[in-house]
Amino acid sequence: MEVSEKPEDSPHSSSPVHVTKVAAASLHLHLSPVHRAGLVLSILSIQFLLLLPTFYSRFPRFLSLLRGPPSISTCDTGLVYVYDIPPVFNRDLLAACDALDPWTSRCAGLSNAGFGLPAAANLKDVLPSLFLPHWFATDQFNIEPIFHRRLLTHRCRTTDPSAATAFYIPFYAGLAVGRYILSVNATNSDRDRDCSLLLSWIRRQAPYRRSNGSDHFIAIGRITWDFRRPPDGDWGSNFFNMPGMENVTRLIIERSSGDDKDVGIPYPTGFHPRSVDDVRAWQQFILNRSRSTLFGFAGSSRRFRDDFRGLLLKECAAAGNTLCRAVDCDGSRCANRNAATMSLFLDSTFCLQPNGDSFTRRSMFDCMVAGAIPVLFFRESAYLQYQWYLPVQGKESEWSVFIDQKEVREGNVRVRAVLDGIGEERARQMRERVVDMIPRLIYAAGEQGLGEGMEDAFDIALKGVFTLFGSSR
Repeated sequence: MEVSEKPEDSPHSSSPVHVTKVAAASLHLHLSPVHRAGLVLSILSIQFLLLLPTFYSRFPRFLSLLRGPPSISTCDTGLVYVYDIPPVFNRDLLAACDALDPWTSRCAGLSNAGFGLPAAANLKDVLPSLFLPHWFATDQFNIEPIFHRRLLTHRCRTTDPSAATAFYIPFYAGLAVGRYILSVNATNSDRDRDCSLLLSWIRRQAPYRRSNGSDHFIAIGRITWDFRRPPDGDWGSNFFNMPGMENVTRLIIERSSGDDKDVGIPYPTGFHPRSVDDVRAWQQFILNRSRSTLFGFAGSSRRFRDDFRGLLLKECAAAGNTLCRAVDCDGSRCANRNAATMSLFLDSTFCLQPNGDSFTRRSMFDCMVAGAIPVLFFRESAYLQYQWYLPVQGKESEWSVFIDQKEVREGNVRVRAVLDGIGEERARQMRERVVDMIPRLIYAAGEQGLGEGMEDAFDIALKGVFTLFGSSR
């Protein structure tokens, strides 16, 4: 769907309206009272219109209130072109969902345009029935079909490449590479094949040739390290190091802080509301909820020496159940529809967020969507990842707690003591800030987003892409 806007009409210059006494007298003699009243109203209307520019120049705040907040819905910042790439790079991967994981089928997880199966049956004892339709068993690696669906129906999509500000490549790289990452029989050639073929195709397209990919972007549902295989390595693909990817912007769930072409976007959680009212009802629910536990941790130890997660589990156990609760996520205990983790985050004031298998964890977003305040131990886990989404540059303490993991390891700091010292009033303010951020951390179920000017994570990403590409022109 191509979106175009008519240019605003230029203001007409006009001299002030003057009615001479003679003309007024003449009109008074020849016009009926009704007509004279109409003439007076017309003159007053003209004078009002002439004064409007002056009024708005003196009171611009009033004009901004009338117009409402800036929104991507106006398409003022640009239009996006969605490539129709060969189906082998996206639709065929979805169709082969049984073969994307060597141990289990991913068909259920990829259903509902990437949201997965409804989670109502698993969460019915934890959440009020009002919220159950908005929760799904969403896999943390499903960002690719979620983004693709929104862009296909977006009001700012254009089918004219010459009108586009940004070009989206709907290659499901995470699915293509992910099916080989854990396969014991796969080779590096297997992990690189789809990526190489995609780049061969995209480099032949006229828009790419014009810009060398500098106005192109892709959304990827795995961490950046899965696409940066070193020359002597055997993990993941070499996609980001291939010729043709140098200038392409990557929207990715974990970025490399040393590569400005990587842009961190939130992991998808299970919460997918359809409207502003849905979001506001959820925010009110979690703000009013009584939190019985000071801090909680959902995770498992790694069973190796100096395991930091194991250290946190020990500290939680030492604090006792009245102050700390832990959910051991060994095996599949913290699966996508798990009621135990939901209950933990809803009942906790703070949630501990050490590193995952890499720098980041989806658990941080799960806990924030439940209204808990994240406690971080590595700056790379959030502060250097999601600058488009999370307040940083001196504002980190508004919504999070940072405790250096080295201080904890060396016994210089105890997590409980730090959190105890924050106080109830300060914790309440931090929780309010976290809850206020929720819309920008979630992916709405509606094809046009949440509406009414409320932006979700997708809206923030697309607006950021438009800003990034517009400023480079």
